[in-house]
Amino acid sequence: MGLFSRKKTEETCGDAGQATLSNGEVVTIKTKVDCLGDSCPRPQLMTKKAVSQLGSGEVVEVLIDNASSVEALPPMCNEMNAQHLDTLTGERCWKVYIRKD
Repeated sequence: MGLFSRKKTEETCGDAGQATLSNGEVVTIKTKVDCLGDSCPRPQLMTKKAVSQLGSGEVVEVLIDNASSVEALPPMCNEMNAQHLDTLTGERCWKVYIRKD
């Protein structure tokens, strides 16, 4: 089995649920990207791909358990024409929310 052969979860059909951000805003998630167990640069590449497939105003939720990837995503938003909405700490990962402009 190769380094990148593990199948990752990426839900893109219809809405993938809702999330409440730390400011109380409720957003509808269009796509969820599972980057658990991945290290740089894979989470950044998967996030960039997911955002490129969103329509304006749609939100992606990225699940990450790699601290350096969590820190790398918000600065990338400008180059993706997107906005970092929030990063929430989950039970075993961080959940990063990004909205495409």
